[in-house]
Amino acid sequence: MKIKESAENYLETILILHNKKGSVRSIDIATELEFSKPSVSVAMKNLRENGYIEVSPEGYITLLEKGREIAEKIYERHTLLSEWLTALGVDPKVAVEDACRMEHVISSESFAAIKRHVQDKTDDDFSISNK
Repeated sequence: MKIKESAENYLETILILHNKKGSVRSIDIATELEFSKPSVSVAMKNLRENGYIEVSPEGYITLLEKGREIAEKIYERHTLLSEWLTALGVDPKVAVEDACRMEHVISSESFAAIKRHVQDKTDDDFSISNK
């Protein structure tokens, strides 16, 4: 099943907030994304019903396995792409914005190739600097 870009963004945001704060509630997501509380509430209901998240009776949101997998994949893409674009000379703010769009549409094959290239360049730079 193909998940929508908006759902990927919500899952990624939950992961990031969880890593920052330890616990996540809908209000945290609304604040982070600057979305209305009702919009976030509808999105959380959809994510819960599709098995991506769990919401405790107290309102705390936890990523379930398939939600965590998607969130980590999108976060890795976002991080690597924004760092790569910045290293190429793109303004960091523009790089983050572009990475945010690219992370959802790039194929697994293309992302893996970019990742290998970036890692090879990092390894080359490291070996040169230590000679």
